[in-house]
Amino acid sequence: MPLSVGERLGPYQIVAPIGAGGMGEVYRARDARLGRDVAIKVSRENFSERFEREARAIAALNHPNICTLYDVGPNYLVMEFIEGESPQGPLPQETALNYARQIAEALEAAHESGVVHRDLKPANIKIRPDGTVKVLDFGLAKMPETPPEAGATLTMGATEVGAIMGTAAYMSPEQASGKRVDKRSDIWSFGAVLWEMLTGKRLFQGETVSHTLADVLRSEIDFAKLPALTPAPIRELMRRCLDRDLSTRLRDIGEARIAIQKYLTSPAAPRPATRSPAPHGWVGWGAAGLLLAGLAALAFVHFRETPEPKPLVRLDVDLGSDVSLGSQGGSDVILSPDGNRLVYISHNRLFTRRLDQPKASELPGTDGALAPFFSPDGQWVAFSAGGKLRKISVEGGAAVDLCGAPAFFGGSWGEDGNIIAALNIVGGLSRIPSVGGVPTPVTELKQGEITHRWPQILPGGKAVLFTSSISTAGFDGASIDVISLADRRRKTLVGGGTFGRYLPSGHLVYINKSTLFSVPFDPDKLEVRGTPAPVLEEVAYARGNGSSRFDFSRNGTLVYQSGTNTSGLVTVQWLDGAGSVQPLLAKPGAYERPRLSPDGQRLAINMLEGSSEDIWVYEWQRDTMTRLTFGGGFSIVPIWSPDGRYILFRSPEGISWTRSDGAGKPQILMPSKNLPAAWSFTPDGKRLAFQDVAGNGYDLWTVPVESDGAGLRAGKAELFLQTPADERNPSFSPDGRWLAYSSNESGTFQVNVRAFPDKGGKWQISNDGGTYAEWSRSGRELFFRSLDNRIMMATYTAKGDSFIADKPRLWSEKRLTDFGPVGISTYAVAPDGRRIVALIPVDPQEEQTAQNHVIFLMNFFDEVRRRTAAGAK
Repeated sequence: MPLSVGERLGPYQIVAPIGAGGMGEVYRARDARLGRDVAIKVSRENFSERFEREARAIAALNHPNICTLYDVGPNYLVMEFIEGESPQGPLPQETALNYARQIAEALEAAHESGVVHRDLKPANIKIRPDGTVKVLDFGLAKMPETPPEAGATLTMGATEVGAIMGTAAYMSPEQASGKRVDKRSDIWSFGAVLWEMLTGKRLFQGETVSHTLADVLRSEIDFAKLPALTPAPIRELMRRCLDRDLSTRLRDIGEARIAIQKYLTSPAAPRPATRSPAPHGWVGWGAAGLLLAGLAALAFVHFRETPEPKPLVRLDVDLGSDVSLGSQGGSDVILSPDGNRLVYISHNRLFTRRLDQPKASELPGTDGALAPFFSPDGQWVAFSAGGKLRKISVEGGAAVDLCGAPAFFGGSWGEDGNIIAALNIVGGLSRIPSVGGVPTPVTELKQGEITHRWPQILPGGKAVLFTSSISTAGFDGASIDVISLADRRRKTLVGGGTFGRYLPSGHLVYINKSTLFSVPFDPDKLEVRGTPAPVLEEVAYARGNGSSRFDFSRNGTLVYQSGTNTSGLVTVQWLDGAGSVQPLLAKPGAYERPRLSPDGQRLAINMLEGSSEDIWVYEWQRDTMTRLTFGGGFSIVPIWSPDGRYILFRSPEGISWTRSDGAGKPQILMPSKNLPAAWSFTPDGKRLAFQDVAGNGYDLWTVPVESDGAGLRAGKAELFLQTPADERNPSFSPDGRWLAYSSNESGTFQVNVRAFPDKGGKWQISNDGGTYAEWSRSGRELFFRSLDNRIMMATYTAKGDSFIADKPRLWSEKRLTDFGPVGISTYAVAPDGRRIVALIPVDPQEEQTAQNHVIFLMNFFDEVRRRTAAGAK
């Protein structure tokens, strides 16, 4: 049974769990007698007499590069507690060889004592913050006289497939084939570990354990894959270590230690880099957290010792395979002001972790969370969910509603206890007490402006930075403005940018087309000086709402998600249920919101150019593109009239229409300042369903529409559905009897169906989140997009007033472009329901990788100073 914190095991008090393996658990504990922390590995069964003898032989190993075994209990081992990370390649050559030298010294000491490790791999090697290597878990070590089939082992290693594959990748051929092993098996494993430190890739990586072991036994080793600058003596050493012939393999690890040491101390050896030799490449979440905590502490000490600029340190972090980033807006990963805590959104819920702790924990009651931000003391996180602005303690507890937020686009928590936020898709910023209350206006729109969003309260609380835009379709042409809260003086600081942030280094940074720019900024005079300079490329940016996925702490650490797809190009493809794709438009472009004509022969689609987004119609039989709207802000969300003669769309004036053949000029159908979006016609074309912003978020409306020779005319709009939740994307069924839509009343957007006219019944179609429902025009199928950007489909039947839907199934494994769960529609169903028009990322692998990877940059403020100074010359 697992041990609890505070429980005692002999003289040791359990402090915290560290991990679990196939044979037991691992804990951090306190030895009160000697006043030191230890690591305890607890077996589920008592040890045998032979096991204890072997354990005590290992405990006799006394070397600075070997993790010390302190004690052996009836079913537990007490070992030296080591804070550090496993080596992750590719490392700088000298760093890798320095680590290898220390590993060789540890093995040499063990071999001289007659102990063979038998499980050497990166997971059993830790690098302390001071660069000292510790080889741990001589857990498969056996005394030389012990027969292979007899004798217990000390391993606490996990038996999951991934862990077994990890071990198999470093096994010697003789070990993989079940033969007797000696110290030369450790030499092979040493070569495999050094290979990975130099190249960043495992020497053997099969699809299964069997494939990996087969490669170990027979696969040719291509030494040409070593880095080009690997010196000849090290290449020769690698060949000797990785020789399958035991008679010619390197016989003593001491020879490896001597060869590496000789190279490192020779005049021809490379000298240490001027930049920090921080690990390069992706590292695991746990190791990264410990390293970040250590680097943060070192950076603080270094800052106190000297004001000289410090080198940039980059750390690429895999948050874990169970993490899926990607929310509607704002940064998915944020840092507390002191840089000691991380909060991130995974599967639309908030998770938090102190960087000196081993695990992240979910903050309960945060379903549907987006755009989180910290309180100044780092004890609270505010976020939007379910059409509300909320807050929750970083220690957990209940989430507290602060005010309504129909469409949230960022907030900032001031030291005076007030929050300034953008609570709607259009309009200015509002002030809300952090204890909750009625929002009061802070900014007012100027002539031509549509939205203010992504605010940041400047130090001292006297002014606010924010993004101003004349469009909600694209933000490449937005501006960074600042307003004084004392006298409401306002000025534009930078044109052509969004998501502006002030850094304590004295700089304003902002995003333009996924590049982070910086310019010196005086927060007292509210003025920028000099010319903006690019400081970081490929920062994930959502052009649909103007947000970017980066955040920083006061001590100079930046965390961000890398990516260009959210600001770059997509492809327009035909996609079928088998996952086969066929290009529809020849070239990638900044496309959004595809809609097929009723006969399936033409495609209406949005195309973004600068800060304007317009509607085009593509007729593929003639391979012609016809432009229907011409700039002046945005014309988005096209829908076809049932006869195919007209296209309706959202414009700055409200809902407009134009002829689909391009003749004539767009006309206003329903004037509005709330930016309603038309979504679907009844089959006879006499009623239009649309969504419109109200106090609680989007509500669903319908309006009668008449068509004559002159065009379209609308009657009086009627409310269809209004709840405290956010309802969007109303879509009429082919017979006009049902209306599908998305709602976040459960905290996560789900697809529902109601009768039309509404008779009070409601049927939830999706079971794990869904948006953008579309009906096939023949048959009985309802499609929708899952929150991980794949197409789902549910068949249905209708009996009287009842709607009966089958369990949704995955229609295609292919992932569509990620514009956020409810940000922008990315597919359109063909009339026959057999294929769809899909927006596919140009680089699907990059988009998928971005789902659980983030990058930390330590000493980022110093890098901004260097880059900005260089750009000013």
